[in-house]
Amino acid sequence: MEKQVLIKLQDIGKRYVIGSEEIFALRGVDLEIYKGEFVALMGPSGSGKSTLMNILGCLDTPTKGTYILNGTDVSNLNDNELAEIRNKEIGFVFQTFNLLPRSSSLENVALPLVYAGIAKEARTTRAIEVLDSVGLGNRMYHKPNELSGGQRQRVAVARALVNNPAIILADEPTGNLDTKTSIEIMGLIEEIHQKGNTIILVTHEEDIAKHAHRIVRMRDGAVESDELNKDIITIKSR
Repeated sequence: MEKQVLIKLQDIGKRYVIGSEEIFALRGVDLEIYKGEFVALMGPSGSGKSTLMNILGCLDTPTKGTYILNGTDVSNLNDNELAEIRNKEIGFVFQTFNLLPRSSSLENVALPLVYAGIAKEARTTRAIEVLDSVGLGNRMYHKPNELSGGQRQRVAVARALVNNPAIILADEPTGNLDTKTSIEIMGLIEEIHQKGNTIILVTHEEDIAKHAHRIVRMRDGAVESDELNKDIITIKSR
């Protein structure tokens, strides 16, 4: 069966003008990511990986080039159109969790469905289902300050999954976690991948990147290497 291209970047460039200085954050990036892949995006500070992640996540638009996401050209969309694509197609998991402190786990997870215009009863049902799937069915009514770091990241993962997005974009998802909790979260991300989700993992840690099946390395605003990972680390399921 032919693999389906989910993301296609062609000659993507990003230029910033600061005063009289021009900074080229991305220089002609070409990249294809297929449906169901697990890809790690790596690179040192200043390599362009954060800029590329922002473009992949429809948080920013390129200065030049074409970005086709799930059949839609998103290269030149306005902010409102990008927000709609983000809410529909992309689930985000951030290093800092980005949870609303006064809201319960259930309310945090249901939030994207509010923006999607889903009725309250359907939102609640779906949010409970996803919290159960990440092992937090017993923590639904707890607020973030009543949860451990690992539990907070599980809530963030559940929120990323709630809309059934085309892509899960995980930006340094273990950056604020200890080693044991990092292993747990990577195990959870592996489970999500095994269920058929496409995952793009942004990390600067080699041992975290090794969980991915393909590793794309950035340097000086360009793709330095793009290789299948021959030494995949896997975590036994719970």
